Amino acid sequence: MRAKLIVGNWKMNGSRAANEALLKGIVAGLDNARAVCAVCVPTPFLQQCEDVLTGTPVAWGAQDVSMHAFGAYTGEVCAKMLTEFGCRYVIVGHSERRAYHREDSALVAKKAQAVLAEGMIPIVCVGETLEQREAGETAQVVGAQLDAVLEALDAASVGRIVVAYEPVWAIGSGRNATPAMAQEVHAQLRAQLKARNAEAAEVVPILYGGSMKPENAKELLSQPDIDGGLIGGAALKAEDFLAIIHAA
Repeated sequence: MRAKLIVGNWKMNGSRAANEALLKGIVAGLDNARAVCAVCVPTPFLQQCEDVLTGTPVAWGAQDVSMHAFGAYTGEVCAKMLTEFGCRYVIVGHSERRAYHREDSALVAKKAQAVLAEGMIPIVCVGETLEQREAGETAQVVGAQLDAVLEALDAASVGRIVVAYEPVWAIGSGRNATPAMAQEVHAQLRAQLKARNAEAAEVVPILYGGSMKPENAKELLSQPDIDGGLIGGAALKAEDFLAIIHAA
């Protein structure tokens, strides 16, 4: 059995005061939750996460990373820097990075390699737009996005990643993928992992990132290939985030 993994993606939200209340609220409400949980926060708040979360069951990580190890890349943050704040996870290839910053799958693969090289876990995001789904291109799009990363990794490294499926058309739009629709894509992603490394396919978590909420978490998480969630808006409220963690 793969342990369920619930990761909060705060996106560009937070303040020192609000963060402290949120983080302490999450820790206080975990009780004996069986799911693994983490928060991926804006880079300026990583030190605060290390200060508040060290010694708790909650891990933390970053929302992006440079493909470069060091050098004249103004505004970039390299993987080695993230390790100095105790990061366990790093999101790569989020749909917002692909859309707003024109990141392609080749760049995402290099970022995943950079994260792995420093002993952290990349959360590799894949997903299709509404236009692509309506054109029947979902399998082709997400398949190519994942393949770009898998082809860049050796077989052993495949087992050290997390995959997150984000149906871009369902994020913050009021439209939701049904559990069956999500499971169909997750099963395809699992099959791709199996083709690359059968043992890895059994242990790599595949998260659902399409507006998982307390109201739909249990049904989504009951699907055989949905191993957790990459949570956006609901991760900014301790009560909602905890409800999803406990649903897992």
